[in-house]
Amino acid sequence: MSDSSNSFTPLAGRILMSVVFLVSGFFKIGGYTQMVGYATAKGLPMAGVAVACAAVLELAGGLAILAGFQTKIVAWLLFLYLIPTTFYFHNFWAMQGMEQQDNMIHLLKNVAIMGGLVILAANGPGPYSVDHSRAKA
Repeated sequence: MSDSSNSFTPLAGRILMSVVFLVSGFFKIGGYTQMVGYATAKGLPMAGVAVACAAVLELAGGLAILAGFQTKIVAWLLFLYLIPTTFYFHNFWAMQGMEQQDNMIHLLKNVAIMGGLVILAANGPGPYSVDHSRAKA
């Protein structure tokens, strides 16, 4: 059995987790007008500012997770960001039919990502990261 502190496993996990945030952030920028319209329709106050802030957090957080930079702090920030985002935009209990099923899947996906972020916050980024390199210096 190999010791995960000497493996590429944490790096692979960080890469996979960062993809979710990077893609989501890029989609928010590329579809900014549509995202603001959706957020406005959901009743989100100051939707334009909220969408812009979400895009910045997702891109910056995704890059930080990818690089393993300030990993524990960023993991907690993204975790906290996902709490209201998940329950505000994926309130499947208030929906019916396919919309309900779709949003339940999104909610559960976010809960799983939150679990990964807690593990990342607790265990750190692993050996192939900026944090690890800085700790050795």
